[in-house]
Amino acid sequence: MTEVTVVQETHDNSGFNREVLMNLGPQHPSTHGVLRLLLQMDGEIIERVDPHIGLLHRGTEKLAEHFTYTQIFPLTDRLDYLCPPSNNLGFALAVEKLLGIEAPVRAQYIRVIMAELSRISGHLLITGALPMDVGAMTSLLYTMREREMVMDLLEMISGVRMHTSFCRVGGVREDLPPGCTERIIEFCDIFTNRIADYEKLLLHNRIFLARVENIGNISARHAVALGLSGPNLRASGVDWDIRRDAPYEIYDRLEFEVITRKDGDCFDRWKCRVDEMRQSLRMIRQCVEQMPEGPVIVDDPKIAFPVDKDKLAHSMETHIHHFELAAFGFKVPAGEVYQAIEAPKGELGYYIISDGSEKPFRFKVRAPSFVNLQALCEHTTNMKYLADVIAMLGSLDPVMAEVDK
Repeated sequence: MTEVTVVQETHDNSGFNREVLMNLGPQHPSTHGVLRLLLQMDGEIIERVDPHIGLLHRGTEKLAEHFTYTQIFPLTDRLDYLCPPSNNLGFALAVEKLLGIEAPVRAQYIRVIMAELSRISGHLLITGALPMDVGAMTSLLYTMREREMVMDLLEMISGVRMHTSFCRVGGVREDLPPGCTERIIEFCDIFTNRIADYEKLLLHNRIFLARVENIGNISARHAVALGLSGPNLRASGVDWDIRRDAPYEIYDRLEFEVITRKDGDCFDRWKCRVDEMRQSLRMIRQCVEQMPEGPVIVDDPKIAFPVDKDKLAHSMETHIHHFELAAFGFKVPAGEVYQAIEAPKGELGYYIISDGSEKPFRFKVRAPSFVNLQALCEHTTNMKYLADVIAMLGSLDPVMAEVDK
């Protein structure tokens, strides 16, 4: 829904001039959710963009302060709901740092596989949605076809397609099911060719290129000053990736390239994500090849739920153990921690202050979509027309649940 309100009318020697305020959203499809953009315009020319957020606010950070550490995982699922495993991973690492523990190696490989699958899932959406925003409808049908394959894999691993809640403090909920690694490799083989199909469809499409090339350019200096991260930062030529530069889990054992571009326009941000999906496939293959046998959660009954679920029906001690962890949680030593990961949208960070109880005293999320969104109102970009705002917003790839949290 677009509402136009005339706020000022002036006359000058050249004739009649009218400046208007336009509400773009919050119901408009191209705003990628409940985002309201207040546009000050002189005809088709953009004078100012003022994002109005908070329409999806659910109080995630304050809710988390009243939940046990295990109960918080479903809340993290609903931040960037396109990529729940990444959200789970960042939170689990933060709590593990407070506890001074580390997940078993096999669990780390499983976590990374799921994180990279979720990266592909998130990138697929914007790979198809940005062209659709500027008029190329077919691309989204292609990318959603492959995204269904990713969702099927996540369902095979965790039992659900979207809000997986598969991570646990100290590991993952359970091991991979039989036949899962074969299905993952099959997907990698198929998807490699499908990425090439997207490029054949769009890289020489004159309409698509006219709408995204040299539009919304952000220089490297301004990208850093704005605090951008992820593909939005690397598209401006800044060679920074937390997986390589501040590695966590087993990323330091994997070979991959950090994808950068140089112009920082809408096309470069789109192309960065396309190329990053290839690197995700490369990492997933290495994880499947390198993953050792072993436990998938720490052997600590004060933190981990019972691994042998059959004992719940026969052992009173196991039943009590399970009940106490589910109902009351576990205590985390007093202290504070900040843990960042390279989520699909950029730097996803969790800042937690613990007072030694079963619940965090303070809980803060550094959400990349929230930070990246401010590039819309930055006058260093060359957005000129109303149509450019749509392309710019799509190339930033915000998820409003992560912005409002």
